[in-house]
Amino acid sequence: MNFLFAAVIAVTTLVWGIDVATTVWPAGVHPLWVARQESVLLTGLLSIAMMSLAMLLAIRPTWLEAPLGGMDRVYRAHKWAGLLAGLFAILHWLADQAGGPIKSLIGKAGRPPKVEYEGLLGHLQHLAKDMGEWAFYAIVALLLIALWKKFPYRPWRLLHRVMPVLYLILAVHAVLLSPPDYWRQPVGWLVAVLLAVGTYAALCALRGAIGRGRRAAGEIVSIEQPSRELITVSCRLRHGWSGHRPGQFAFVTFDTGEGAHPFTIASADRGDGCVTFQIKALGDYTRQLATRLRPGQAVQVEGPYGCFDLARADRRAQQIWVAGGVGVTPFLAWLESLQAAPEQAPVAELHYCTRDRDGDPFVTCLERLCAGLPSICLQVHGERQGQRLDAEGMMSNAPTARRSEIWFCGPNGLAAALRAGLRRRWRQHVRFHQEAFEMR
Repeated sequence: MNFLFAAVIAVTTLVWGIDVATTVWPAGVHPLWVARQESVLLTGLLSIAMMSLAMLLAIRPTWLEAPLGGMDRVYRAHKWAGLLAGLFAILHWLADQAGGPIKSLIGKAGRPPKVEYEGLLGHLQHLAKDMGEWAFYAIVALLLIALWKKFPYRPWRLLHRVMPVLYLILAVHAVLLSPPDYWRQPVGWLVAVLLAVGTYAALCALRGAIGRGRRAAGEIVSIEQPSRELITVSCRLRHGWSGHRPGQFAFVTFDTGEGAHPFTIASADRGDGCVTFQIKALGDYTRQLATRLRPGQAVQVEGPYGCFDLARADRRAQQIWVAGGVGVTPFLAWLESLQAAPEQAPVAELHYCTRDRDGDPFVTCLERLCAGLPSICLQVHGERQGQRLDAEGMMSNAPTARRSEIWFCGPNGLAAALRAGLRRRWRQHVRFHQEAFEMR
């Protein structure tokens, strides 16, 4: 993900630099005005580049799953691309506002000549500038809301639908306010490609076409509530479902008004279109599901997505699997998929971290599934029982000379603590795969 952002920023800065190196300014232009204008152009280019990337990632391109490590990471990249776009947009606005202080300091003398269109284009140019400014304010407000984790999901989702419209406004802003000579050189060609990609993605979002080819219709078969905070929903998909790999997730729509929510598929693919979701009450929506869902109710499932896949495990490395709370769901699918051929199961340690092992319904399920897989060693860590997992305990049976592969799905706090412990001693011998638990 960092490489993706670095590449986009580097290419954008490079083509801007080519333009700077080849531009010949008229005599008498003051360096402060040149610096201000080039800062406006560079920050605007970087902002539109990141916005275009965010729009592309928002339409869930499956061809980016493998390079980025799964659709969960595609969505995380979408979030950070949006935040970076907002940051560059703020810098763009500040650079534009710097004209006032420069004018107070040295006056208008030495200011580069402005390109002003006449007639209809002139009116459109002024309109594009005003609309771009208001779109900027709206985007900054939406980004602040996105950073506010306690903001309710439903209004956030509705507000998020405005982003494609704001992008199209800013695309018009970029086209009409870019220097005319841009379009005859690499910087203009890059802008054209970025705007074409972003506009295509924005139109897909506005048409409701995101994930349309991966949607399957079906119905709820059964609903169980193993505990107050957990609901098990089994669905049968009749049309459009081509199966899934253990560990993948899907976007599930129980209520069209609420929209789709991502849930990991907790069952193996049996070829009958049946999928099971273990859903924990983590917010207002999931807390109400137990009372709102019923057998026979229609459901729409889009997917599958994700690369948290048992087939990607390196059998030559020491396998260590770590689940925290409802993060156990991909591992349930892994274990269920191995029941038919236990001899194909890898040698692995499975650590399950829970608040209370005595009252956790997943513990019994894990013990049952692991009983038929002798190569899987299950260790349950109950916080109430004083059994907290740390890096030392996780790696206690892993020789320091042997490479280890850790597959983790659970809270970010636990992941950060384990990573910090691993850096102190096992940095060179551990590969850490983490399912992105938070996609917003």
